[in-house]
Amino acid sequence: MQELDSKIDQLRHQLASLPEHAEIAALTSSRADLDDRVRDAQILVDDLSTDQKKADADVEQVKARRERDRSRIDQGLITNPKDLERMQHELVSLERRITTLEDEEIEVMERLEEAQTTLESLVGQRTAADDRLAMLAKARDEKSVEIRDSLESVTSERATMAEGLPTDLMTLYERIRAQRGVGAAPLRARQCGGCQLTLNPADLARIKAAPSDEVVRCEECSRILVRTSESGL
Repeated sequence: MQELDSKIDQLRHQLASLPEHAEIAALTSSRADLDDRVRDAQILVDDLSTDQKKADADVEQVKARRERDRSRIDQGLITNPKDLERMQHELVSLERRITTLEDEEIEVMERLEEAQTTLESLVGQRTAADDRLAMLAKARDEKSVEIRDSLESVTSERATMAEGLPTDLMTLYERIRAQRGVGAAPLRARQCGGCQLTLNPADLARIKAAPSDEVVRCEECSRILVRTSESGL
């Protein structure tokens, strides 16, 4: 009975402590962080995309004004010398403005390209994390099924064995097991298999003289002692 209970405890421990559990928990946490980083990166890309469109529009607007003024001059539509001089000065100013705006446009484009690269990297990391999580979940589920099948088999065997044991003995056994983890231990080579202590001669003599159907217990740990051919009595 104790061997079966120990096996059940081991199987339950295996089920609860599968290595996949810890990795899934850690990866799920980092996956949540990746979600936050992807969201922030996407916001930055969207903002910079808007900035680029505005920069493009600003450059095109000033260029259009420059071309309009040049066209008017080339067509001879400006006849007043002062107006012509003023417009030529304005063209120089427009060229400087275009240069400034194009520099700003290039800067925004570079920042946008960098932000897009970062976003793509983060999305790739998130995809890799999802793939890893799926693989871990599959491995965990496969192992869990195998362990649960073994657990069900051992539990069934244990239930069958318990049916033939006295109720008072089972009550005592369960109480000790609840307190100490192990309710019964073999007496082997005059040593208790529970606390690993060697019994003194008086206790050994008492156990040797006890009927085979009498429940004997270790004086040190109170566990039920199971006498075997290797007990050394």
